[in-house]
Amino acid sequence: MPAPCVACGSRLGVRYPSGWLCAVCEWRHGEFPDDLGERGGRPLRLDVVYYLRVAEAGGGDRFKIGTSGNLGQRMQQLWHDELVAIERGDRHRERARHAQFAATRFGTTEWFARSDELDAHVAALSAGVDDPWLLHARWRSEALALRG
Repeated sequence: MPAPCVACGSRLGVRYPSGWLCAVCEWRHGEFPDDLGERGGRPLRLDVVYYLRVAEAGGGDRFKIGTSGNLGQRMQQLWHDELVAIERGDRHRERARHAQFAATRFGTTEWFARSDELDAHVAALSAGVDDPWLLHARWRSEALALRG
C-alpha cells in the first residue's frame, strides 16, 4: 500500500483497478473513518477486557483486569507498565474474570497478584498475538467495516 491503513495500520495491500484495499481489514485506501470511528453520529464502541501489568517496587507484578469501550482513552488514564492481553467482552466478562481469579484479588479492587492461573490465562489470550494493540486495531477495523 502507498501508506499504512488508517483503520488497522497494516502496510499490506492489494491493488485493484479501482484502487488499494488493505489486505488485513479490507479498508479502502484513501477513505477515512469519520472522526476516527464515528459513523452516523455514533461513536464506535468496542468492548474489551484488558489485562495490565504493573511491576512492584519490591519485585513481582500485579495485574489489573478491567473493561473499556474505548481502550486507547482508558490506557491514557491508567498508569501501567504494560498492556499484556485483551479479550472481547463487556462488564459481564470482566466480572467472570474477577470471580475466576478471586483467590489473588486485592480486596474488592480490580487488582490481582500474579499467579500461575492468571499467567496461564494471559498466555492463552496472547498465543499468536505479538502486540495486543495490533489485535485491537484489527477488531476495530472489522467493527468499522461491519458498520458500513
